[in-house]
Amino acid sequence: MRKIPSKPGKRSGNSPLYKNPRARALSRVKDLLNRMTLEEKTAQMMCVWQEKAQKMVDAQGKFDPAKARAAFKNGHGLGQVGRPNDAGGPPSAPELGLDARRMAELTNAIQKFFLQESRLGIPVLFHEECLHGLAAKDATSFPQPVGLGATFNPALVESLYAMAAYEARVRGTHQALTPVVDVARDARWGRVEETYGEDPFLNTQLGIAAVRGLQGDATFKDKKRVIATLKHFAAHGQPESGQNCAPANVSERLLRETFLHPFKNCLQKAGAISVMASYNEIDGVPSHASKWLLRDVLRKEWGFKGFVVSDYYAIWELGHRPDTHGHFVATDKKESCRLAVEAGVNIELPDPDCYLHLAELVRQGALKEKQLDDLISPMLLWKFKVGLFDDPFVDPAEAERVAGCEEHRVLARQAACETITVLKNENELLPLNQKKLKTIAVIGPNANRPLLGGYSGAPKHNITVLDGIKARLGDDVNVLHAEGCQITVGGSWQYDAVVISDPAENRKQIAEAVTVAQQAEVIVLAIGGNEQTSREAWSLAHMGDRTSLDLLGQQDELVDALVALGKPVVALVFNGRPISINNVAQKVPAILECWYLGQECGHAVADVLFGDFNPGGKLPISIPRSVGQLPIFYNHKPSARRGFLWDDAKPLFPFGFGLSYTKFELKNVRLAKKKIARKDSTKVFVDVTNTGKRAGTEVIQLYIRDLVSSVTRPVKELKGFKKIELLPGQTQTVALDITPESLAFYDVNMKYVVEPGDFQIMVGSSSRDEDLQKVILAVTK
Repeated sequence: MRKIPSKPGKRSGNSPLYKNPRARALSRVKDLLNRMTLEEKTAQMMCVWQEKAQKMVDAQGKFDPAKARAAFKNGHGLGQVGRPNDAGGPPSAPELGLDARRMAELTNAIQKFFLQESRLGIPVLFHEECLHGLAAKDATSFPQPVGLGATFNPALVESLYAMAAYEARVRGTHQALTPVVDVARDARWGRVEETYGEDPFLNTQLGIAAVRGLQGDATFKDKKRVIATLKHFAAHGQPESGQNCAPANVSERLLRETFLHPFKNCLQKAGAISVMASYNEIDGVPSHASKWLLRDVLRKEWGFKGFVVSDYYAIWELGHRPDTHGHFVATDKKESCRLAVEAGVNIELPDPDCYLHLAELVRQGALKEKQLDDLISPMLLWKFKVGLFDDPFVDPAEAERVAGCEEHRVLARQAACETITVLKNENELLPLNQKKLKTIAVIGPNANRPLLGGYSGAPKHNITVLDGIKARLGDDVNVLHAEGCQITVGGSWQYDAVVISDPAENRKQIAEAVTVAQQAEVIVLAIGGNEQTSREAWSLAHMGDRTSLDLLGQQDELVDALVALGKPVVALVFNGRPISINNVAQKVPAILECWYLGQECGHAVADVLFGDFNPGGKLPISIPRSVGQLPIFYNHKPSARRGFLWDDAKPLFPFGFGLSYTKFELKNVRLAKKKIARKDSTKVFVDVTNTGKRAGTEVIQLYIRDLVSSVTRPVKELKGFKKIELLPGQTQTVALDITPESLAFYDVNMKYVVEPGDFQIMVGSSSRDEDLQKVILAVTK
């Protein structure tokens, strides 16, 4: 063991190099690492989250120096503190957490403690969840990622995550555990809402945008950005049986082309600094123990220089975690620790657990101290680069000013409007004409229920559908309301228990809703799922995956009863995963897919219903007719989807589909060059005209198919898109790039190549064949 200086921060009477802000970050890391004891190194690989209550804060969420001195009296320091916002209350009640000012004061106090009272004065890094906005009290909440997928708007996504980063950083946060770039290919999975959908290209483009929004130029000089964390690495989005954390039974070719594709591109094109390993196993090896995944692919092949964080408690699960599951590749937590270190997991989240054995394993010779040095170095490097050694504190007054501010609220509303997707609009029922209405009935279990989805905070504003419609119509139209039926009784995303509504009580409510609806000219029906029926299944007591995708409870009975009145009905479908709304699709004339729209939900719905905003959302994931169709993703192989006995193999609504209040005509699809060499690029052009009477947006989508290849290829793959806005009568020529990357795949020898031959180039408004126009591109040797 190297000799340790007796006094912190002193070397021959001079300030040490690592404290010199003018020195290069790498030099500072090297100097600091040479001064650290084994225990100080292991401390940097640990985090405190729920243990804050015992080690750092009092019952009101204020910093408790006596607790901290007792817990960290050894002076070794700490790597991270998890979710400081929840110090004022349990994670299950974000409304009881700390507001912006109090959180900023807490992070300042904790940071000051570790700077002054750890031997070397190493600052801590604070992480928070920022899935669709900072998940904290008073922070702005925008649509869930699956809704952002529907926007097909990378620029908007970048702005949203820049907003989230600002609200997080100004409170003292340095790392966001987002974005989720998993490709969701099984609608039974309760975490679909956290993803951008089923397509690797769309997920990649929006993932890159999210990383750029969160990290900016990654200099962190303006103190408005945070470290992005790509998750969950890898293949988390197609678990066996659709059950969270289950094995990913995929080949290496599929793994690379579908599930690894967004991660690789977000790292290499956007510079994501951190990655979170996934709970699942691939080919029998859990991700947190996979040297191939975390070292060979991530670091050696892709050149990743950042750091890998564990998912919460996932290192423990390498053995057996009784309240959920285990992989049984380790006999105990000590062995789990060794496996994770050898695989390359830099830090264990959320609390000290398996990594408590680090020093012991080094002393026993089971691990080498050099292995720890290699894992600690990138985390120290980014503590220097983020400015934690030199400028670690935040302004509580500024945090209070920024949190949930009006400017951010406007952006959240814009995102919610762009998320809404029109699936059906018979006889142009929408938009509704307010001047022709005297009474409107707003009915359904989701009409007056706040719906934010998972990993949400408690925003200052949370506008329900009923709230938004009332605010929009004012005193001009009489707005009636009835719940109609319940999906679940009370509850929320965080609570374990899910109580299904009582059918008899629901039928009473349906009768009451019919009485209310009889008084109205138009019925707005808010149905779907809720935050309890689709969510992360994180333990045996907290499930969220389902074997059915049908509407829960008596919602179809409510639909039938209201449609029978013969009045116009508009269905608003809220959900975290696709729902098989066959009855609704058959009987209701106008259907809007809303996903979860965030805090401005009601305002956005009203904007769309009454024509203040022309919706242009597109489905980021296919909607199946039944769970029996799964998997139903559009980019399937040629031998798939041949048909069923007595049923259709096509989805109810396909990927990329979405209508507008205006009409668009696509003409004259043509290639800049009809023949190119394998290393060359070209463009495809299409003339798009708004033939309707309203301004609106259309997403022009490019799909490509390799017609004959050495291994089977999908019937079509999204390889480009562009969202445009046109005035009535306006025409725009849209150009989409076709590059070698658009054509390449892993061949029979697992080489990433472009094979010569003919490629079908498809351009249109959705993935449906009838919505696509086709030309042939010849690729030569």
